[in-house]
Amino acid sequence: MISYSSMKVLITGGAGFLGLHLADFFCRKGNRVTLVDIADFDKKEYPSQCRFVKADVRDNRLIGKVMVGHDAVVHAAAALPLWPAKEIFSINVAGTRNLLELALKNKIKRFIYISSTAVYGVPKKHPIEENDALVGVGPYGQSKIEAEKACRFYRKKGLTVTVLRPKTFIGTHRLGVFEILFDWIKDGKKIPMIGNGNNRYQLLAVDDLVEVVYLLTTVKNKEKTNSEFNIGAEKFVSVKNDLQALFDYAASGSSILPTPAFLVKKALWLFEKLKISPLYQWVYDTADKDSYVSIEKLIKVLKWHPKYSNSEALIESYRWYLDNYQQIKSRPAGITHTAGWQQGILKLFKKIL
Repeated sequence: MISYSSMKVLITGGAGFLGLHLADFFCRKGNRVTLVDIADFDKKEYPSQCRFVKADVRDNRLIGKVMVGHDAVVHAAAALPLWPAKEIFSINVAGTRNLLELALKNKIKRFIYISSTAVYGVPKKHPIEENDALVGVGPYGQSKIEAEKACRFYRKKGLTVTVLRPKTFIGTHRLGVFEILFDWIKDGKKIPMIGNGNNRYQLLAVDDLVEVVYLLTTVKNKEKTNSEFNIGAEKFVSVKNDLQALFDYAASGSSILPTPAFLVKKALWLFEKLKISPLYQWVYDTADKDSYVSIEKLIKVLKWHPKYSNSEALIESYRWYLDNYQQIKSRPAGITHTAGWQQGILKLFKKIL
């Protein structure tokens, strides 16, 4: 029986954007947290009681030692779409299998895998439900589908495995592609929209995501959580209107510039192949499409509703960006969600616009 006020929780990807928020939430609830990552930790940003372990999720020996004595594992580590395809499959698939096997051996009571709605590809049906077809776009989406297959395999072996499929989540400390958007807005630039912006594109506040992860570890009837769940904002409108709320808050003079989606996508595809753009296929392929999931299954199991709308999550992220602007711009560019990305050819378009 888990004592929910003092769980021992292992979080992979602990040095990342989501890992930081998970650590903070679980510690505030009185749990003991072990964070694992191959990257270096900025320990001053974390609760003082966290334990930090630098390790690769594919390292069977070291991860096996670290996992001993834990009640729950939250597997948030992943190679992101900008990484080489070989690394994406190795980390996202082989790494997940390694963790699942070790969790089974260590009799872990709850295993939560952070997947992605990228597993649905670019569907025409909305809202997307958990039993809809899985069609991965690119190595990242494909790797997430393979990792989910591993989760279902270990579920049959007796491990309680929750697969959580979040929409793109944002909040404090989130940079990556959003740092490009925020940089343009701060400078009052027009924001090129792939298409006209009338499509509905659901986002997710990271604060809502971490609360759900915590709740999934504390549900008394674990069989209710032994499944796949979508999660996203409950309140969102069109991309154009959600961005307009952010423009109104920023008061920088930014506005939307509609563009012909077909031509822009062809150009972005070429720029991606030439490695002069940070935008990868799934981002620009879905940018002008409706993209939202049903969260009814999660609401029913947890008796929970998201607190933040799309626009509220965007504004919170942008507010943090402004408050930390000098520090953010002093850091080198990277390829994770906590680093600003090189804008590549987009920087040229920024000057023109």
